[in-house]
Amino acid sequence: MENKVYVGIDVSKDKVDVALRPGEETWTVTQDEASLEELVMTIKDIKPELVVLEATGGYETRVAAMIAVAGIPVSVVNPRQVRDFAKSTGKLAKTDRLDAQAIAHFAEAIKPEVRYLADEESREIAAMMSRRRQLVEMMVAEKNRLHTCHPNLTAEIKEHLEWMEQRLKALEEEIQKRIQKTDIWHKKDDLLRTVPGIGKVVSSTLLAELPELGKVNRKKIAALVGVAPLNRDSGKYKGRRGVWGGRAAVRSALYMATLSAIRFNPVIKTYYEKLLERGKLKSVALTACMHKLLTIINTMIAQSKPWSPIMS
Repeated sequence: MENKVYVGIDVSKDKVDVALRPGEETWTVTQDEASLEELVMTIKDIKPELVVLEATGGYETRVAAMIAVAGIPVSVVNPRQVRDFAKSTGKLAKTDRLDAQAIAHFAEAIKPEVRYLADEESREIAAMMSRRRQLVEMMVAEKNRLHTCHPNLTAEIKEHLEWMEQRLKALEEEIQKRIQKTDIWHKKDDLLRTVPGIGKVVSSTLLAELPELGKVNRKKIAALVGVAPLNRDSGKYKGRRGVWGGRAAVRSALYMATLSAIRFNPVIKTYYEKLLERGKLKSVALTACMHKLLTIINTMIAQSKPWSPIMS
């Protein structure tokens, strides 16, 4: 019986380290178009069961997309999952090549689900959403500097803030144009915007950075976003369940939507109040509401139906 091959790829700014399982074969290629195309062809010839990459701040996007376009099953996973797995097997050393081997071992042992990669339009909008967050962070930093800077610099900082506000407005308008001109995105955006508490920024973030929305069940979507409660029990010790991991940008957007929803969405508002009445901490109740809101919108997209209290 032929062994199934699993590929682990560690992507950095300038190079890509590759490892195969079973076995310990590894090699490195540079981050240029010709080398990556050759890498994809090599992997395709191997006919792997699965290729796994870590989410590394965007460096992995091009490589993962090229592999997916070639018809090779690929999954992009949280680096924390791989690192925790490596530690559990006693591998504490860390280099790019060792990371690739750990990812390949993780792929072989865990077999993470193949991820639905966004198309080119999705990746472009995701990049613009990332740029939007950067602008907002820079604006916050400049506003903080405004309170402590020398008076001679006040005018310059205000001018910079005005420029960034203009760029932010233009970027948000461009994001909306991209969504509106794509029929499938337009329909999904319209559906999401029917939910009390979800505005254009949250909708854009969900569409761009959570392409699995409506394609997987409620447990999987909650785990992807990082709002699935995880146990911390050991023996007789029963720890408080918490959430971690997932996609920070999506979870942050969902958090803001939920804050609005517990005020203006009758379903989420009632659910939140009931949890508080049962003695739940506000933070716990809010996380539960995030989970419920995500479940509702996942069902909406799957069924192509607008928001309704009945769906709760």
